[in-house]
Amino acid sequence: MVLEIKKYPDPILRKRCQEIKEVNEEIKKLAEEMLKAMYVGKGAGLAAPQVGILKRLIVIDIGKGPEVYINPKIIKKQGKIVSEEGCLSLPEIFLKIKRAAKIKIEALDKKSQKITFKAEGLRASGLQHEIDHLNGILILDRKNPFIRIRDLLSGFFQRKPQP
Repeated sequence: MVLEIKKYPDPILRKRCQEIKEVNEEIKKLAEEMLKAMYVGKGAGLAAPQVGILKRLIVIDIGKGPEVYINPKIIKKQGKIVSEEGCLSLPEIFLKIKRAAKIKIEALDKKSQKITFKAEGLRASGLQHEIDHLNGILILDRKNPFIRIRDLLSGFFQRKPQP
C-alpha cells in the first residue's frame, strides 16, 4: 500500500513539524514509504507532513538517485534563482518561485550521522521547497497574492480539457 499524499487545503500542510529525536527503524521505513509515494506520484520531492506525519523528514530525487534528510536546516543562502515549481499537494498548479540559487544544509542521514553539504540549481530549489513544507509553508505562500491569482488564472485558461 502506498502512503496517501495530502492535498491542499488539508490543515496538516500548515503545521510545523517536530524534530526527530532518534533515527530508528520506524523512521527509515517511513523514508522508504515516502520515496515510494513520491515515485508513484511522479514527484521530485516529498516531506513528511504531505503524508500526514509531523516529523522533520524529507526525500528528494532530481534524477540522480534518492536522497533522505532528517531534521534538515538551511544554514546559508546565496544568490537568487526563479524557477517553475509544482507540488504533489497542489496537483496541476505550477508557479514561478524565487529561491536562493545556492544553499548550505545541515541534516542527519539515515545512519544518524550529521552531514553538511552544498546544493545549487534544481537540487537547491527542491530542498528549499521540501524544507518549507516542514514549516507549514506552501509555494502559494511564496507568491504575491495578485501575482498568484494571475498565474493561477493564466494556467487555468491555458489548460486543455481532460477527455
